[in-house]
Amino acid sequence: MQKRRLLLLVITSVILIFYGKKYAPIGIVTQTQYVITGFAFFNAFKFIGRPTVSVQLYESNKLIGAYRIIAFGTRLTFASYQNGKAAKVTIIHKEPFVANKIVDVSKAAARLLGMINASVVNVRLTYY
Repeated sequence: MQKRRLLLLVITSVILIFYGKKYAPIGIVTQTQYVITGFAFFNAFKFIGRPTVSVQLYESNKLIGAYRIIAFGTRLTFASYQNGKAAKVTIIHKEPFVANKIVDVSKAAARLLGMINASVVNVRLTYY
């Protein structure tokens, strides 16, 4: 079953690479700081244990997230406007595709941001 899932994921990834929407990953930036504001969502219970687009398994106890155009493995800092709490998240998936929704975060990141009960929080994203 695992081999079949992995094969399906690889085939899907190849199809998306050649025929899907093209994303330009943000290159390595050394001294410039970028700030983006928007909503962070926490609703990823259905992904626990499943492989992501980067072929890593989604684990809710890790500080991971999904972002549309930033390259896999990029570390981002999110700070909540409501309570000032922050979390450093590693991007491992390509989502969300909804307006004003800038990132999906894991349960561990949601806990650090203080958004377990709210499930949606206005955040400031910072990366270098």
